[in-house]
Amino acid sequence: MNSYGFGGFGGFWRTIPPVTRNLIIINTIVLIFTALTGDRMYQLFSLFAFESPLFKPWQVVTHMFMHGGFWHLFFNMYTLMIFGTQLERVWGSKKFLLFYFVTGLGAALCHNLVVHLQINHFLASGNAAAAQAAMATPTVGASGAIYGVLLGYGMLWPNSVLQLIFPPVRLTAKWFVIIFGAIELVTGLTGMGGNIAHFAHLGGMIFGLMLILYWKKRGKLYSD
Repeated sequence: MNSYGFGGFGGFWRTIPPVTRNLIIINTIVLIFTALTGDRMYQLFSLFAFESPLFKPWQVVTHMFMHGGFWHLFFNMYTLMIFGTQLERVWGSKKFLLFYFVTGLGAALCHNLVVHLQINHFLASGNAAAAQAAMATPTVGASGAIYGVLLGYGMLWPNSVLQLIFPPVRLTAKWFVIIFGAIELVTGLTGMGGNIAHFAHLGGMIFGLMLILYWKKRGKLYSD
């Protein structure tokens, strides 16, 4: 029984396209290594505000492979496995990898632009402590790219029906994307949702939308 179960999982794992599969592996390894080494990994590879003395250029990429804990990693990688697999099968590995990084980098740009505006607002209002706190706050996670992947799935298969676990409702992919985008916009503007980088999520969706529209205009949505 155990041998059959392992073989079944191995067979399923091999059905996941290579880029999606390797992204899951790399993100998992990085989380394990981070848990073993402590805060130094966060200081070096998280994304900090451009104004922060902790900011390094490589962080715009490396933060995409950092996560705040097991459940943060799990939900991002589970979503990547479900939706990224479909996109990679249609686009191919090279094109999907490009889309993933464009949305992830776009998310980082949008997030840091918002943080830049916040820091300037804090300084202009004389709240130096809040500005310092914003500059010292790290951002981690693949969520920006994941939201881009969700947007891509919703655009390619807008009428496919998704069954949500919480809340337990059925939605078409296009409404799923619209509702999640609206939630991110409202929570980002109102400051709700704690330390979640809502504008990074929106940035991933925006850059995903722009790239897909560009491919459509060039007639290359399904070709190189």
